[in-house]
Amino acid sequence: MVPPDTAARPAKGQLMLLSTHFAEWLARADVSVALTTYQAGRLFFIGRRPDGGVRAHERMIEQCQGLWTDGQSLWTSGLWTLWRFENALRPGTLTASGADRKFVPREGRVTGRTDIHDIAIAEIDGAPRPIFVNTLFSCLATISDTASFRPVWKPKFISNLAPEDRCHLNGLAMDGRRPAYVSAVSSSDVADGWRERRRDGGVIIDVATGEKVATGLSMPHSPRLYDGRLWVLNSGEGEFGTVDPSTGAFTAVCFCPGYARGLAFVGRHAVIGLSRPRHNQTFAGLALDERLAAKDAVPRSGLLVVDIDTGNVVEWLRFQHTIDELYDVAVLPGVRQAEAVGFVADDIQRELSYESPA
Repeated sequence: MVPPDTAARPAKGQLMLLSTHFAEWLARADVSVALTTYQAGRLFFIGRRPDGGVRAHERMIEQCQGLWTDGQSLWTSGLWTLWRFENALRPGTLTASGADRKFVPREGRVTGRTDIHDIAIAEIDGAPRPIFVNTLFSCLATISDTASFRPVWKPKFISNLAPEDRCHLNGLAMDGRRPAYVSAVSSSDVADGWRERRRDGGVIIDVATGEKVATGLSMPHSPRLYDGRLWVLNSGEGEFGTVDPSTGAFTAVCFCPGYARGLAFVGRHAVIGLSRPRHNQTFAGLALDERLAAKDAVPRSGLLVVDIDTGNVVEWLRFQHTIDELYDVAVLPGVRQAEAVGFVADDIQRELSYESPA
């Protein structure tokens, strides 16, 4: 377990490199940022110190991918578990290190190794419940009290539920508490069939109708509805842009110098996660490599803050080592800095509270 703040001062040298005004942007936007790292198995919080500097806090969660938070509750996925954390601080109180959010693990749902990707909160059976992309079974699912999960939707082209990762369903765009769109790397209905369609088989699907609203994308991720538009990361091309559901047209807003996964919005800015592609069959042969070479650039791991009106990168954060792959990104409005209680150190044994009686 890594104690607070050591993420910013690792033995290998400085972990994070920041744009000059990144801390000022956090202050102006009045947010902190949470992110998950797939390969390094970490839940990260990036916030502000009282002196105006940037603080990084991390907790280890194996194969940490999907992430959702409203600033009070937080859900994230692990290798075989869906975790729920709750903020334990009363309004106006701080931790000893100055954090104004302290996320404590309150629930762990054992889902098995279903490869959970995007997570949200949806209205299911008349109540708010977590909904997640169950990539292994090519469906959207929710938690179950008696089974690993309960499927709630699957694409029309998936003939039956099977643990075969047929199309690599990965992203989920919500319209309020209604699942609106999903992204998948392909329309394959055979085991692991998406790998042969990575370059141009990507689709965006309307959940309500089951129809594809965009095709021909390259490994799309992180669809989001914001500002009246459907945004998506066309990851295999290194593009952040919009999809017109009525025509299927994709319009690039900016180029991302890395494999883009994880997308959140603050005002007129998008916060985008970047990864260094693995040198294996999953990432080889994508147009992203060619575009990086044409721009005389190397792939980066970190965050971009992009002006959604101009496509210009206004701020950035770069991981220089250890963190090669990000999966998801979330913003915490009105939060200066956040912490989470880990599972290994004694802190979790001393984290005691009770619910006030009615």
